Amino acid sequence: MISENPAWVPLNATEIEDLIAKLAKDGHVSAYIGLVLRDQYGVPDIRLATGKNVTQIMEEKGVKANLPEDISNLMRRAITLNVHVKAHRGDKSNERGLNLIEAKIRRLERYYKKNGALPATWKYSLKNAELMLK
Repeated sequence: MISENPAWVPLNATEIEDLIAKLAKDGHVSAYIGLVLRDQYGVPDIRLATGKNVTQIMEEKGVKANLPEDISNLMRRAITLNVHVKAHRGDKSNERGLNLIEAKIRRLERYYKKNGALPATWKYSLKNAELMLK
């Protein structure tokens, strides 16, 4: 297990943080930012290089997303599945899948409200999800 940043990494910590802020301002999520830094810039581990993870750097730079990434991804899936279920009324399997996705969203909603990542007044609904993610 590597405990320090390799010497062959071409960027220093401030350059990595600035690059993360730039990519986040362009609308990219933290997972994609990590992939870009690894594949295009040769940074194998952001935490080793900077001492912080991508979301911590995004918070410090003031470019953090409004919603946690996992909830927004689930909401996108729920929206697309809802469109499919409306078009295909007899598809009970995907209707159940939509119910399961919405249950995951509600569980995450409770978790994030308890930990302060979401405001106490935030409430999930499919209509609001479409408005929030556009």
